[in-house]
Amino acid sequence: MTDPQLDQPWHVAGREFTSRLLVGTGKYRDLEETAAAVAASGAEIVTFAVRRTNLGQDADAPNLLDAVSPERYTLLPNTAGCYTASDAVRTCKLARELLDGHNLVKLEVLGDDRTLYPNVVETLKAADELVRDGFDVMVYTSDDPIVARELENRGCKAVMPLGSLIGSGHGLLNPASLRLILENATVPVLVDAGIGTASDAALAMEMGCAGVLMNSAIAHARHPVVMAGAMRKAIEAGREAFLAERMPRRAYAQASSPTQGLINE
Repeated sequence: MTDPQLDQPWHVAGREFTSRLLVGTGKYRDLEETAAAVAASGAEIVTFAVRRTNLGQDADAPNLLDAVSPERYTLLPNTAGCYTASDAVRTCKLARELLDGHNLVKLEVLGDDRTLYPNVVETLKAADELVRDGFDVMVYTSDDPIVARELENRGCKAVMPLGSLIGSGHGLLNPASLRLILENATVPVLVDAGIGTASDAALAMEMGCAGVLMNSAIAHARHPVVMAGAMRKAIEAGREAFLAERMPRRAYAQASSPTQGLINE
């Protein structure tokens, strides 16, 4: 049994990280709140939508890099807002150009704008092309274990099944499928989308996920910076619970005090 104090960092695409909480940068009131929430989360990987973020293209607009320094954080450009493989690939190439050759990306290709559910056919096409072009791909996908396996086989460095719909806050709606993905994957599995509160994040970690990515759960909280700290603690607690290995479930009660040698026996 592993001592929780001896937990090891996790790795993706040859990079090492100790924080298992990944956070987004959208939906905050301003960049000052973004910076404060990201810092409170303890995250080392910070994701942003390439198509919606100013990284210096517009000199007159706030620049995300002023709030989230690439010297402090590993930036994870994502393809949010893309509905075809070609758009996603083009967006990743734009991110690589803007970030001086950075090749770690989060691929997401959406099916429609109502559910934001992944289009797995277009996702597979985009993954093929990006891997061939030298990108290290972390990929948002459905909770289908067969699709997750196929994405791994095609060279994706991490699979990121949704817990529930993006921004819904419903938590993990299909833990059985997530468990199947975890049992078969040899790359990191991270829950991406649907987390609503700290207990959702802890549950994902207790199941053995390498990490959790979230944005709305923090940014839409009444007090985002406080929630960021709560999520940090939840991720740590869930990971330690996974390492400790929970007690078995039993059909009937079992006394927690000794039953032998009672007084007056």
